[in-house]
Amino acid sequence: MQKITPFLWYDTQAEEAANFYTSIFKDSKILNVARYGEAGPGPKGSVMTVAFQLEGQRFMALNGGPIYSFTPAISFFVDCETQGEVDELWDKLSAGGRQVQCAWLQDKFGVSWQIVPKALIELMQDKDPAKSQRVFKAMLQMKKIDIEGLKRAYRGE
Repeated sequence: MQKITPFLWYDTQAEEAANFYTSIFKDSKILNVARYGEAGPGPKGSVMTVAFQLEGQRFMALNGGPIYSFTPAISFFVDCETQGEVDELWDKLSAGGRQVQCAWLQDKFGVSWQIVPKALIELMQDKDPAKSQRVFKAMLQMKKIDIEGLKRAYRGE
């Protein structure tokens, strides 16, 4: 078992969220669903927690009520190899949510994600400050990252 597990607090959508995420990411599955008993605080038999795994990373989701909500101060950074992977994850995770700027989105549950191609990091870390700054400026104009657009900026086109 991993030492640190992200713990996500939902109002009542923990199971729906876990099913949504596991349908999107490969190597993902629901591990366990625990239900409230007689002692509550949720209705007896309703979902209390859902343990799930995304790409080998374990998560825990809780139906804890409307006391807390998600903010962009915490997000999940998804490292992508190709534009196809960026496109697929972006489209699926942002469905019903909100597309933000610079690779960020909020899904329909309010959880923030960064869908980042490795090319962005590589191009922004170039030792030539003019090239890396052009890439950075191009990224600031994007919501979903376009790798070819970044490469054009890198080349000064």
